[in-house]
Amino acid sequence: MHLIKSVVSLVAVVAVTACGGVEQQGGLGTQEAALVSGTSQGCLFKVSSAARPGPVPPIFDVTVTRYASSTCAWGAGSVLVGTPSARQPTVSLAANELGVAVAYTYGKYAGSVSLKHLSPDTLTVVRTEGLGPTSPLGSIGSADLVIESDGTTLTVSGTKNWPIIGETGSGDNYVATYPDFFTSTTAPSIVAF
Repeated sequence: MHLIKSVVSLVAVVAVTACGGVEQQGGLGTQEAALVSGTSQGCLFKVSSAARPGPVPPIFDVTVTRYASSTCAWGAGSVLVGTPSARQPTVSLAANELGVAVAYTYGKYAGSVSLKHLSPDTLTVVRTEGLGPTSPLGSIGSADLVIESDGTTLTVSGTKNWPIIGETGSGDNYVATYPDFFTSTTAPSIVAF
């Protein structure tokens, strides 16, 4: 019996190690959380999407929530930033002292991306941008946000199955770079690869 328990334990350890290990799984959870939450001016912000009960095709509410804490001067609050329908949107959020950026995919057939800059204190939309395929047959599958190390450049990256309006290069992946996203309306450079 002791031998069987030892073999089962060894198989479990080998299986966990082969699948990336417990430590890496926690790391992936942390990376995923980082894509939907961020801190600006002492406040924690998170973006989420939830299907409304009833309608067919479904309607999804994309909401940004600000959480109350001892470091957040404005307390708790939330704002509805979009209502895509038909398919579950992918959502992403990035924040720093200049503001909060949120992106979500939308569209019944042609998946596009809506990108917004929110003011941390009022939760109002300061800037709205969009990315879309060059054809109704195309779709952008995801839009992950990252604020670059300079603190002002925002990049949106993800997958697609069709060229995006304004892109250079080719391939199923893209990066859209917005210089000075929080302080200007400069158009992005979009590179496919």
